[in-house]
Amino acid sequence: MKNVAIFASGNGSNYEKIMEHIQAGQLTNINVVGLYTDKREAYAIERAKRFGTPVHLFELSQFEHKTAYEQAILAQLKKDAVEWIILAGYMKLVGPTLLDVYEGRMLNIHPSLLPSFPGKDAVGQALRYGVRVTGATVHYVDSGMDTGTIIDQMSCPILEDDTQASLQLRVQNLEYELYPRVIKKIIQ
Repeated sequence: MKNVAIFASGNGSNYEKIMEHIQAGQLTNINVVGLYTDKREAYAIERAKRFGTPVHLFELSQFEHKTAYEQAILAQLKKDAVEWIILAGYMKLVGPTLLDVYEGRMLNIHPSLLPSFPGKDAVGQALRYGVRVTGATVHYVDSGMDTGTIIDQMSCPILEDDTQASLQLRVQNLEYELYPRVIKKIIQ
């Protein structure tokens, strides 16, 4: 069993789904030792409290620069003996301080079929562009914006009457299935 940290900046629904898979005995290869967040108001914190997961808050504004910020995170990761990092709605580019240590052991999920529509508002980008299919991608994290090696993807159609909210919900449901499946397969 590998110690993992989950990084989240917002709602934390992917964190919650991972924890539900652990509780149901469907993910037995990981031990979530902490939720790491950069937002004091992140709802992921409330979800972590319900699961009894320790929360570590690191706000970039409290540090002189990004390197110092990531050094503080790295110190806590080492203290927690973290072997893998799972990004679940963490809205910052990971810098070299963390990448140098966790390269090849850091996963991210993104709400599009990468390499299409990287970055923020991927669902909105897909709707505005007019594609007929979108989905979710799990990839290794590298120094770029959603440019790491793709591990797995799931797709869904974009319907004529889709709104951003309706499509976002369908893509999230793909994420909830895809991410635990990839975590089970990749983290050994």
